[in-house]
Amino acid sequence: MTPGLGARRAGLLLARLGGVRSIFHASQAELENAGAPGALARSIASGCSFEDAAAQQQKVREAGAVLVTLGDGRYPEMLRGIYDPPPVLFCRGRVELLGAVNVGVVGTRHPTPYGVAATERLAGDLARAGVTVVSGMARGIDTAAHRAALSVEGTTIAVLGCGADIVYPSENRKLAAEIAARGLIVSEFPMGSTAFPQNFPIRNRIISGLSVGLLVTEGAQYSGSSITARLAIDQGREVFAVPGNITSKMSWGPNLLIKQGAKLVQDWNDVVADLPVAAQQRLIDAGRQRIMNQGLGSTVATGGTTGASDAPDPAQRINRVVLRQLKVDEAIHLDKLAETCEEVSPSEIIASLFEMEIQGLVKQLPGRNFIKVW
Repeated sequence: MTPGLGARRAGLLLARLGGVRSIFHASQAELENAGAPGALARSIASGCSFEDAAAQQQKVREAGAVLVTLGDGRYPEMLRGIYDPPPVLFCRGRVELLGAVNVGVVGTRHPTPYGVAATERLAGDLARAGVTVVSGMARGIDTAAHRAALSVEGTTIAVLGCGADIVYPSENRKLAAEIAARGLIVSEFPMGSTAFPQNFPIRNRIISGLSVGLLVTEGAQYSGSSITARLAIDQGREVFAVPGNITSKMSWGPNLLIKQGAKLVQDWNDVVADLPVAAQQRLIDAGRQRIMNQGLGSTVATGGTTGASDAPDPAQRINRVVLRQLKVDEAIHLDKLAETCEEVSPSEIIASLFEMEIQGLVKQLPGRNFIKVW
């Protein structure tokens, strides 16, 4: 709430003076020595922003939101490591998602039908695999990504360019309510802040900063999604892009990213297979647990016991048994696989297929058919 104090300068003062309390107890001269310009040092030393801060706290309580600061254990480590991490995150919803396996999905506000379809398919499949979809709740691709994640009972994070209590665009009011209830709304801007155009490039660094990878599905060459992709590269994140029609301006952005080294994406596994190993392992562990909790599913409900978590054999042995039954040039149905792998229960087979699909060893075809990847 201090005029002229941005994220980068706030970070420098925190580092040089040792904490927020030290900053507010410092004299004007000490603040200037720590790098604060004269006018800013006077503003901090006077304490004139405390009334505004107290009003903000009241707005946070009224909105049912929480503050997550740089020193909070819930503050995501990946975001803390970027060049200019926001000192404070205003959060509404499931704060624990800040530490999930997050993948950003961004694109144009004016997508083609192809762009919407590709986004819905990829975001939905990623959410099914346990990935939390991060986007900006703008019109177009962002909205499609959030809705796709929610439609498959997945999780999603919306990073806003306005206050966490403001809905922009207004037609996303229902979507914002769903995300606040089942996902997470995040903003670094104070409660009640208007969605000024200059806020959106600023918030883009949070979308990429929260994510282990960034997927661009559609966008012009010099669009907001291209800005986010450059930020992701600067932050050391994996960048993925969906190829598009070379005659469509909305495909120039992702096609150029592919030419520059971004990974071409055709399905969700193209994204997951290139994520950091630690992120893949978290998805595998969560997926196996989810499958064990759900049981066999309707198509193989009579195929065996669901007590796979008690099996003494390690997961790698099960993977080898299943992989021996799969072929590169001929698909095999899940029911047939359950019949041929007699020593492995159907629930173990499903969990094994999920794990190997994430690892890029197996590919699922329509109709619950599987093949081995060459």
